Amino acid sequence: MTSVDELAQRTHEAFAQVRTDLEALVRIPSVSAAAFGPEGVEASAAAVAELLRGAGMEQVDVLRVDDEEGRPGRPAVVAHREGPEGAPTVLLYAHHDVQPPGKPEGWRSDPFEPTQRGERLYGRGAADDKAGIVAHVGALRVLGDDLGVGVTVFVEGEEEVGSPTFSRFLHTYRDRLAADVIIVADSNNWKVGVPALTTSLRGLVDCVVEVSVLDHAVHSGMFGGPVLDALTLLSRLVATLHDDAGDVAVAGLTTAPSPTVDYPEDDLRADAGVLDGVALAGTGSLAARLWTKPALSVIGIDATTVDHASNTITPSARAKLSLRIAPGQDPAAAEAALHEHLVSHAPFGARVRVERGERGQAFQAPADSEAMRAARWAFTSAWGTEPVDIGVGGSIPFIADLLEAYPQAAILVTGVEDPDSRAHSEDESVHLGELERVVLAEALLLARLARQV
Repeated sequence: MTSVDELAQRTHEAFAQVRTDLEALVRIPSVSAAAFGPEGVEASAAAVAELLRGAGMEQVDVLRVDDEEGRPGRPAVVAHREGPEGAPTVLLYAHHDVQPPGKPEGWRSDPFEPTQRGERLYGRGAADDKAGIVAHVGALRVLGDDLGVGVTVFVEGEEEVGSPTFSRFLHTYRDRLAADVIIVADSNNWKVGVPALTTSLRGLVDCVVEVSVLDHAVHSGMFGGPVLDALTLLSRLVATLHDDAGDVAVAGLTTAPSPTVDYPEDDLRADAGVLDGVALAGTGSLAARLWTKPALSVIGIDATTVDHASNTITPSARAKLSLRIAPGQDPAAAEAALHEHLVSHAPFGARVRVERGERGQAFQAPADSEAMRAARWAFTSAWGTEPVDIGVGGSIPFIADLLEAYPQAAILVTGVEDPDSRAHSEDESVHLGELERVVLAEALLLARLARQV
């Protein structure tokens, strides 16, 4: 039997190398968005494969499958190590691709040069999700020959673009990825010093809506007045999506039971960077508004830019909408409800066209399981305080694919991020003390699943 103190000491001694590995991964610009070349993602897959070989994984491969159009998917790394006879198999998931860096002026240091300020390490992917990769690698190193379970590590390379070949990948490599417990390291903790288990995730529906009023641009002085421009009408249409309180006003969307966790308003304002004087939208508890009620945002608009504006009435304008749906809501039903709302609320008879986008299932964990109890013990031991059960307003649609492929597996959603991590935004970072605790917690969890601690 291995003690908690012994694993904590091993983790502390191993952490300098964990940090070095994370810095090396952050330096690889593994942006999976189509506008960026494939070199970064290819290089990061190779680097992850080497890390896993060095962590004692017996079989390590870089794999990919084609998408529905026959185009090759981005590279994933799959590694495996057999456990003792009769021991459970644990699948450790993370992703090595990252978001584009965003606006250069939003970074205080080069996004692909890891930089420490205070207790945080800054860089694109430092939290989401290269920290998840090194947490897995670190836990495997800490346990070493004491690893008492079979382990498969699956590090995909296209999560940030919606995992387009994930389902086909599972179908192709179903037997290689089969596990009794699946640990998805791609979520958040409650705050620095307080761990969390993610027990629910909202689902996702997005679309592009186009509003058209003319077949070509016309002079705004000659025809302005009786003819409203497309951007004005698009704005009026978007304004129908929320009621006066800020709740989503699309008929047919559902809500889930409210969480019991209290999310203080001051914390939310600080975590999100809400400007002074800006009122928060919606009704009900803040936790419910974030986790169990639908949310709808405009995340992009195509219209004439200010610098290129001329005195013409814009004939058409487009907006991309992101709808987060409550756990329990069917994405197809939510998509149909949103599309019906957009078409039926066309202002001034404008022509409204809706282009379907991504759909993702929500996730609701079972209230309790042996794996969940093991995770709670591991987190409490690593942090010295019990984890908080949280929902997450964001979506991880591929979890539904995992549940479909492995219905008997227990899925645990964990993570390294905290409210200051700014995943997907400029100045992304990870708290180094939290990362060390995550490595320890995962080592403890694997040891508990092996009944060795």
